Amino acid sequence: MNRLDFTATRSVESSLATNKLIKNTYTLLSGTLVWSALMAIVSMAIAPSPMVSLGTSLGALALLWFVLPRAANSTNGLWVVFAITGMLGFGLGPTLNYYIALSNGSQIIATAFGGTGIIFLGLSGYALSTKRDFSFMGGFIFAGMLVVMVASLAGLFLDIPGLHLAISAVVILLMSGYILFETSQMVNGGQTNYIMATVSLYLAILNIFTSLLHLLGALGGED
Repeated sequence: MNRLDFTATRSVESSLATNKLIKNTYTLLSGTLVWSALMAIVSMAIAPSPMVSLGTSLGALALLWFVLPRAANSTNGLWVVFAITGMLGFGLGPTLNYYIALSNGSQIIATAFGGTGIIFLGLSGYALSTKRDFSFMGGFIFAGMLVVMVASLAGLFLDIPGLHLAISAVVILLMSGYILFETSQMVNGGQTNYIMATVSLYLAILNIFTSLLHLLGALGGED
């Protein structure tokens, strides 16, 4: 096999691996979103206390930080992913109950859901179709999240009008950028693990949805 044939073979193998990664990621992501939505519905019906909801969400974060990295390269990682997304979905129940109790709550939730879908499909589709490299955004997104964390802590102690709305808007922008970044990583070889890619995109979607809920609730004059 000459060098040209070898290069062509490697290129085909790389394309097949990328296509498989993307297919597996979006298949698993679809499953986790449905599962998370079902757990949110269960939570809304049960109406757990805020402390139970918080504990569930913190448990999911513990799995995300300490368990998933060790299990991501095995089939056990799938169980961990569904545990994380199920717990986060369950933890979302009280928030959804709060908004559904508003006079225009159903409209707010539906709009946030639709807006999240449009943002994700539009940005991810753009990154997939153009195959542009958005890896340069990684540093900006990381710095932006640090600013959001500091601002959120400040909001606990300082009464600054509009701060929480500004934080929600910034989170939407940062997570939108992260969707471009993570999709680009899959396309260009920076991400090769579909389990980790799935969780990353799921968290971006979840943060966009909850931030849109907050913004829409406030703009609707009910928050």
